[in-house]
Amino acid sequence: MPKSMKSILFATILCVVCSLLLTAASTGLQIRQQINVEVDRQKNILLALGVVEEGRVAVDRVQSLYNTYVQSLWVDSSGRCVDAGERGPEDLPVYVYERDDTVQAYVVPIDSRGLWGRINGYLALENDGSTIRGFTVYQHQETPGLGGEIESRWFRQNFEGKKIVDANGDFVSIQIAKAGMVDTLPAERRINYVDGISGATMTGKFLNEGMKETLKRYEPVAIQFRRDESTCPAGL
Repeated sequence: MPKSMKSILFATILCVVCSLLLTAASTGLQIRQQINVEVDRQKNILLALGVVEEGRVAVDRVQSLYNTYVQSLWVDSSGRCVDAGERGPEDLPVYVYERDDTVQAYVVPIDSRGLWGRINGYLALENDGSTIRGFTVYQHQETPGLGGEIESRWFRQNFEGKKIVDANGDFVSIQIAKAGMVDTLPAERRINYVDGISGATMTGKFLNEGMKETLKRYEPVAIQFRRDESTCPAGL
């Protein structure tokens, strides 16, 4: 075989082998990435519920806590649970936290417009369907040091214990006030507001709108909790 043909054959074999190795590596990494994304989702749900603390948490611990205490369900526009085979495009995911055979809280995903992109997180509510248990942000494109502070613990903990209903029990959502303005509101309204971030008025405005839209869609679920009506396996 001529030397030129040997060179071409060698180059061809090398290219094929490299392609196969790259494909295998890409496939393996993709599977790993999918696992990491799922674990991160589970961790943020647990974080909103207050089941895990801030910082690094072992993967096996996250998976164990989530699989033991959290059940993923789907509900229709009336707040009723639907079977996986009957799920429609308008149905909504909800994550129920159950301990000692009692539903302690539930979590809804937040997907809001932000100043520079989408803001994604989870909002946990107590089983009274009115009180916020916790809030997390796991993805955003807001400005670091300004709107980006929405992922900071000091901001997120402002949501804990706040209400999405007014003194009459009517839905009003949760509102982010301008920084330092909550204490200037009438006492009966402060329970529905959290302090905003200085210099990030637009981020707060967009998050306000996104949360209200989301919570309004989940209001039928909240009403069932307020009325203590059980229509789903985990207590919904």
